[in-house]
Amino acid sequence: MKGGLELEQNTSISHSQPWFRSVYLYLIAAILLQIMVAPLLQPYIRLRILLDILSSITIIIAMFAASRKKHHIALAVILALPMLLSLWSKYFLVSEGIVVLGKFFGIAFLGFVIVQVSKFIYRSEAVTKDVIFAAIVVYLLMAVMWELVYLLLELLQPGAFNIPDRLVEGHTQVFLYFSLVTITTLGYGDITPITEMATALSTLESLVGQIYLVVVVAWLVGMHVSQKSK
Repeated sequence: MKGGLELEQNTSISHSQPWFRSVYLYLIAAILLQIMVAPLLQPYIRLRILLDILSSITIIIAMFAASRKKHHIALAVILALPMLLSLWSKYFLVSEGIVVLGKFFGIAFLGFVIVQVSKFIYRSEAVTKDVIFAAIVVYLLMAVMWELVYLLLELLQPGAFNIPDRLVEGHTQVFLYFSLVTITTLGYGDITPITEMATALSTLESLVGQIYLVVVVAWLVGMHVSQKSK
């Protein structure tokens, strides 16, 4: 028993270590900052590198948000590296293959982080600020993951979405905008899926987003009521 406890301590990183305090809050801030800063930097080509730096910081924070276990962090790093390579390769080498590979691994990376953070939420025995921040992180990461799904689909099936000419220039942020509008079921209608695959994926995202909100809110409320009744 003692040996098992020692093994767990050796393969995990303590919650009390400084860089893990409020890691979910840092990730929320990074994602929201990226959403707000992108439109400001988009008109200035030379400043767009700042957006890539911010994206890289967001990815790095997400690596550590995935889990406190060292082998999980190592797997997150392996999945994130092709995504980072794709992000920065455009400054040295223009290759559609690298971009496609980066988006594929990016989807896998974000999916892994979402699963790990979700486990943290559902294994928690009390509603704390970290649990609430983690629930928000999962919702935002789902939107970012679907952004990559749409980007990958557009790369493999050009013209899968009808995008107004005024939005084409900021292509990456267009799909983040579309993903956020879809997952929240706002449905402005300025960007529309054209192909059957695009339509199916958009429908799936809206369903997943609403089911997540219903389940998580019910879970947190139930856990909070149970906590209060003790």
